[in-house]
Amino acid sequence: MKIACLIVTYTSAAQTRRMIEMLNNGQFDFYIHLDKKVDIATHKDLFNIPNVYFITDRVDVQWAAYSTVQAAFNGIKQIIASNITYDYINLITGQDYPIKSAAYIQNFLSANIGKQFIEYKNFDTDWEEAKARIEKYHFTNLHLVGKHRLEKVVNFFTGKRKPPIKLNFYGVSTFWTLSPECALYVVNYVEKNSALKSFLKYTWGSDEFIFQTVLMNSPYKDVIVNNNYRYVDWSAGGARPKFLKSEDFEKIIASDAFFGRKFNIDIDSDILDKIDEWCKKNQD
Repeated sequence: MKIACLIVTYTSAAQTRRMIEMLNNGQFDFYIHLDKKVDIATHKDLFNIPNVYFITDRVDVQWAAYSTVQAAFNGIKQIIASNITYDYINLITGQDYPIKSAAYIQNFLSANIGKQFIEYKNFDTDWEEAKARIEKYHFTNLHLVGKHRLEKVVNFFTGKRKPPIKLNFYGVSTFWTLSPECALYVVNYVEKNSALKSFLKYTWGSDEFIFQTVLMNSPYKDVIVNNNYRYVDWSAGGARPKFLKSEDFEKIIASDAFFGRKFNIDIDSDILDKIDEWCKKNQD
C-alpha cells in the first residue's frame, strides 16, 4: 500500500512538517503545492526530506476560485508523472492533521481497495442552496478591482447560467481520498472539455463540487463511498470551520475520520500533542 498526500497550503511550514512526521512510515509520500503568493524559501526546511516533493507548476490560489481546482489538478498530474505506483491520493491542506495513525489509515485503505472516498450531496435534492454557485456569475477567479460590484450588475442583466454539458451536479467538500486513476479521470474530463472549464471559472467554490459532479456522472459512480473521512466542526457558523483546540479532543478521537481540519499550531499546539499520544497508544 503506497499513498500520496497532496498538500495544498499557504500556511506554517512547521505544522506541515509535523503532519509529515506523523505519517512518514515509509508508505506515504508528500506532494506540496505551496501557494504562488508565498515565498518557497519559507518551506526550505522540508526540501531535504527524501519523500517530499514540491509541485513545480504553482498557482496563485484565491479562496472559492477555480484556482483551487487548478492547484489540485497540477498536483495530480505531477503525482502521475512521477511514475511511482500509488494506491491512493489524499487531498489535504497545511491546516489538516491526521487524527488516526499512519498504520490505521494504511490498513483501512488496504481493506477497501477499489473504493473512492468523497463526500457529496445532490444539488437538486440535498443541497439546493448550492445552485447559485453555478447559476450566477462569480468573479472570484479574477484579479479585478470592483469585481463584486460587477458581479451584481452582470447577474442583474443575465438569466440563469446553464452548464455547457448536461450534468447532474453534486458536491459539499473539497477534500477526498481517490485512486490516482480516478483523480486523473476528473482532470482529463475537465481539461478536455474547454467549454466546461471556462464555465467553471465563473462559478463559486468549484473545488467543492467539480470532483463529485464528474465522478457521480461517470463509471466510478458505483464505487464511490459518500464519506471523505475528514472531521470538521462547523458549529461556529460562517463560511469556514472553527479551529480545533484541546477542548475538542474527545469529539475528535471519537470520529471515524482520518484527518481533522482545521488546526493552527500557533493557536493551540497541545491538541496535536494529545492526538499524537492517543494515536501511538491506541493504533500502533
